[in-house]
Amino acid sequence: MYTLGVDVGSSSVKASLVSIETGKCVATTFFPKTEATIIAKQPGWAEQEPDEWWKNLSLSVNFIMNEAKAKASDVKAIGISYQMHGLVCVDKQQNVLRPAIIWCDSRAVPYGEKAFKSLGSDLCLSHILNSPGNFTASKLAWVRENEPAIFEKIDKIMLPGDYIAMRMTGEICTTISGLSEGMMWDFNTNDVALFLLDYYKIPRSFIPEIRPTFSDQGHLNAKAAAELGLAEGTPVTYRGGDQPNNALSLGVLNPGEIAATAGTSGVVYGVNGTVNYDTLSRVNTFAHVNHAKDNIRLGHLLCVNGTGILNSWMKRNIAAEGISYNDMNELATKVEIGCEGLTVLPFGNGAERMLENKEIGCSIQGLSFNTHNKNHIIRAAQEGIVFSFKYGIDIMEEMGMKVSKIHAGNANMFLSPIFRDTLAAVTGATIELYDTDGSLGAAKGAGIGAGIYKSAEEAFSTLAKIRVIEPDTANQSKYIAAYDLWKSRLEKTKA
Repeated sequence: MYTLGVDVGSSSVKASLVSIETGKCVATTFFPKTEATIIAKQPGWAEQEPDEWWKNLSLSVNFIMNEAKAKASDVKAIGISYQMHGLVCVDKQQNVLRPAIIWCDSRAVPYGEKAFKSLGSDLCLSHILNSPGNFTASKLAWVRENEPAIFEKIDKIMLPGDYIAMRMTGEICTTISGLSEGMMWDFNTNDVALFLLDYYKIPRSFIPEIRPTFSDQGHLNAKAAAELGLAEGTPVTYRGGDQPNNALSLGVLNPGEIAATAGTSGVVYGVNGTVNYDTLSRVNTFAHVNHAKDNIRLGHLLCVNGTGILNSWMKRNIAAEGISYNDMNELATKVEIGCEGLTVLPFGNGAERMLENKEIGCSIQGLSFNTHNKNHIIRAAQEGIVFSFKYGIDIMEEMGMKVSKIHAGNANMFLSPIFRDTLAAVTGATIELYDTDGSLGAAKGAGIGAGIYKSAEEAFSTLAKIRVIEPDTANQSKYIAAYDLWKSRLEKTKA
């Protein structure tokens, strides 16, 4: 018997089949094998055809069912993870009215900024915990103003995961977590954010029925079952945005726990047990997958643009030709903590939200021609990436979140001993590395929602922990001194 998890990203759609008995993945794949098409009719626009998500989902699910030689009736529940902040519009017949406006589309920025100014920061932050920003509600405001004929035909709006569930079941529903990521949930009234919808002139009727994140969210209809190679009536029992779902896949559910990723860019997603927000909007706050009125669980989301992209730049431009990342790590170990006063500010990948949307670029500071060599620069780059994470975590702690543990996948920058040792020491947190991904988390989420598992703890009891990194207390003062120097140079550069 299995649960099925699907992860609908902007690059591909991944599906994984997880054994209920062992908790292990028995088959996984993704489509398309080349990056999915993003439609950009104008600079700053990014759209995708929702039907393409469905086609790639069908390819992925059919492949893993055949790979595992599983019977359709063996799949007992389905969970969905999806790219956040998108907008799908459908009419009364559930026909898609226009391509989905996805997360990286920036056309709605002026709408969110105007709303934040007009409504006031106090109202917005105390109710939706963020600026309306470039999120789903603001994207819909753009449609209303620029495509009125389409707006008039809208019956319901959905996030990408809501659309996939609709294609599976024929039912349209959403979650509190989903509405919060679109700036459509009011944490003050514990209801839909009517004040923002009214400002944007968006009818309340556009918002689908709200169901719990872990719950019966509909059953596969005959058409969808035939296309996916599954059994009619199979329940959909979980859905979550990609970052909250990534946290779930890493077992991050409680206050003080953090899920981190460090690929091209980096994400720090921390759970808080009290309603709070950043007054400067450097960190986004959403309802976590296990949030409830009587069990507050908010996810603070910090994105750092310049993480792995800096390390890869170093590999191409500073390290010797043909060198591997492991070789770079070995060179960096020849240098003392703090790189003898050399620091790198890793902000060369665009404006950083945690720096209040300033674009300060990447800079190497404290360079001495008589002291430093490429080994210093390579290590200083990794330390600088870690220190940017620490800078963001400091913001989260200002919001009342005490960081004690960091969970991450065993991938990308977390493969570097220098990176993970520095992060553990400078934050004082234990780092746990796991072998998991979003589709596996969605499969486990489906098991929780279907009652197959009695709790999240039971669902993730078989999660493969690869490594635990404890803070290096013997050298912690050196790491902290290096961070303090880095931070002082960052503040001067910002000024």
